[in-house]
Amino acid sequence: MQSISKKPSSRPLLTPYLYLTPTLVFMVVLLLIPVVIVVSYSFMDRVITAPDSTLVGFKNYREVLVNPTFHAALKNTLFFTVVSVIAHMIIGLTFALLLNTEHVGRITKAIYRTIFVLPWLLTVAIIAVLWRLLLNPNGIINYLLGLVGLVGNNFEWLSNPDAALLIVTFINIWAGYPFFMISLLAGLQGISRDLYEAAAVDGAGKIRTFWSITIPQLRPIIISMALLDLIWTSQQFALIWMTTGGGPMDKTEMLSTFTYKLAFASYDFSGASASAVIILLLSMVLAFFYVRHQHSME
Repeated sequence: MQSISKKPSSRPLLTPYLYLTPTLVFMVVLLLIPVVIVVSYSFMDRVITAPDSTLVGFKNYREVLVNPTFHAALKNTLFFTVVSVIAHMIIGLTFALLLNTEHVGRITKAIYRTIFVLPWLLTVAIIAVLWRLLLNPNGIINYLLGLVGLVGNNFEWLSNPDAALLIVTFINIWAGYPFFMISLLAGLQGISRDLYEAAAVDGAGKIRTFWSITIPQLRPIIISMALLDLIWTSQQFALIWMTTGGGPMDKTEMLSTFTYKLAFASYDFSGASASAVIILLLSMVLAFFYVRHQHSME
């Protein structure tokens, strides 16, 4: 008697896609559709503000790219991002090494860890208010620096064109280094002690061990964190808006604040959409390198 072979059911093949359906719907509704709308707005004139929007091609992109304020925002964003990421990396690694050393007691490490991670626990609004109070012309920083004659009375840190960008960059560094510190500390604790013992047997000093063992072992974490930090920092808006608002005289204008002002100060939603698309393309370049790096680690 011949056995009748059953055709394999297609249900098991569809099961993984059924599980993905809610996520796909969520991404289409909240990500893809808004992006498509913004891209379409960037090729039209007087969107939202007028009922008779017309297709104008790349006119909005040309106007944004020749705008002097956009050039200033691009330059400021580049400085703000690169300096912040480098400082986050150096400070985070330094504090991570301090917390990972065997020369500091457990209680002392716990105290240091609490102090070092404190900026990361504060919201952007609290950080902005805190530093605006500290940097107030009559604030504690001016008072202390005035005692040693470094600054004059009532110095305007956030309103000074020569100092504002440096100050907001410093605030962002102070607020963001704990994320690097915690990630690098986890990486340091995952390095096998056998590697350090073998290096000591071979006569390698601390500096040689640091560059030959510690850094190579941390390289995947450092690259991943740096790429993520580049994306996050380049899109920083809240801190800038609540400290300087992009001023004075566009000295702290960023791509994010420039786009916001186009939309909600000038009501040029078409130009704002074009600026947003440009920022999206720049972010996608960074995201591409991040994903490529993640695949290379697999």
